[in-house]
Amino acid sequence: MNEVSTKAKIGIVGSGTMGRGIAQVAATAGHPVVLFDVAAEAREAARADLQRVHRRLVDKGRLSGAEAEAILERIALAEDPRAFAGAEVVIEAVVEDLAVKRSVFALLEEHAGDQAILATNTSSLPVTAIAAGCRQPERVAGAHFFNPAALMPLVEVVPGLATDPRIVATLHELIRRWGKTPVTAGDTPGFIVNRVARPYYGESLRLLDEGVAPIGAIDQALRDLGGFPMGPFELMDLVGLDVSLAVTETIFRETGYDPRYRPSLTQRRLVQAGRLGRKTGRGFYDYSSGEGPASPSPPVAPGVAKTVFDRVLAMLINEAAEAVLFRVASPEDLDLAMTLGVRYPKGLLAWCDELGAETVLGRLEALHDEYGEDRYRPSALLRRMARTNGRFFSV
Repeated sequence: MNEVSTKAKIGIVGSGTMGRGIAQVAATAGHPVVLFDVAAEAREAARADLQRVHRRLVDKGRLSGAEAEAILERIALAEDPRAFAGAEVVIEAVVEDLAVKRSVFALLEEHAGDQAILATNTSSLPVTAIAAGCRQPERVAGAHFFNPAALMPLVEVVPGLATDPRIVATLHELIRRWGKTPVTAGDTPGFIVNRVARPYYGESLRLLDEGVAPIGAIDQALRDLGGFPMGPFELMDLVGLDVSLAVTETIFRETGYDPRYRPSLTQRRLVQAGRLGRKTGRGFYDYSSGEGPASPSPPVAPGVAKTVFDRVLAMLINEAAEAVLFRVASPEDLDLAMTLGVRYPKGLLAWCDELGAETVLGRLEALHDEYGEDRYRPSALLRRMARTNGRFFSV
C-alpha cells in the first residue's frame, strides 16, 4: 500500500459529531473531503456546525478568515455515495451497530475504488467482524478518533484479523501528518483506552455501592490525590451514563462476562430513570441550576480518600498489565494512549514502576483475600514483575 498523497480525496460516512470532526481534521490538513450522509437534515446540521466552529476559531485568532473559508470549501457534503469515487481513504463514522456498519462497507466497496483504504471509527465493535462482510477485508482497519476529534490528539489504529500490515503503517503515517498521535491496538473489546479505563468507573461505583465514600468524595480523592483532571462520576456525567454503561456492557459480554467488567446496578438504575448526566440535567450530580453540578456530599477524612485512590489506582494498573500480557498494546503505546486519550496525569505502567509492582500486587492481593472475588485477581504479568523486581520501562 502506497503512502496516501497530501492532496488525496478523503471520504467520511456519517455527518454526526464524529464524522464532521474527522472531516474538519482532514480538511485542515489540506485534503478535499467528501462528507456523506443520507439524511438531508443531518447534512445541513453538519454544515451549520462546521461554519459555527470555524467562525469561533477565527474569533479566537486561531485561523484567519481566509484560512477558515478555504477549509470549509474543501468539505463537500454529499448525498450520493458515488462521490467517493477516487477517494484514497474512506472513514466510516455511523452508529455503533454491526449490521449497519457492514451495510455501509458494502456500499463503500461498490463506490470507492479497489485501492482505497476503508477505515471504521468504531469504539467498541470488532474490526474483524466489520471487515468479514467485505470482499477485500485486507484493506479494512479501525481508526478510532476520540471526541472531539478536532481537539483530541489520540487515534487508535486497529488491524483486524485480515488487515494487510501495510494498511496499518499507511494509516499511522497519514494520522501523524494530520497532527494526531496514532497507537496500534489489538482488535479486542474496548481496544486500549475504553478497556483499560473501565476500573476508573467500575471500582469507583463499587466503592459508592459499598458506602466507603460518597460521590463527591470519590471524585475529589481521585482529583486531589491522583491528579486526574475529572473524577469518575463527573466524567460519566459528561460522557453520558447511557454511553458509559453501554461500553461496559459490551466489554463485559465480549470478554465472556469477566467479573472485572461487571456493570453497576446503581448506574443501570440511573439510566433506566433517564438520569443520563449533563445532557438530561441530572446524573450522579444535579445540573438543574445551570451553574454547574451541585455536589451531593461533603468530602471525607484523608484516610478514606487515600483508600479510594489506592484501590482505584491498583485496579487501573492491574488492567493495564493485563492488556500488555494479552498483547492489546505495547507498554509504550498503552501509556501514551491513556495520557492522550483520557488525560491521565501519567502512564499507568510508569506509575507502577514508580510505586513498585510489589506494592501494587500487595494491594490487589489484600482485596482478593478480603472479597474472595475473581474481580480482584492480580494479573500474571504483575505477579511476574513483582517477583523479579521488574519494571515496564528502563530507568
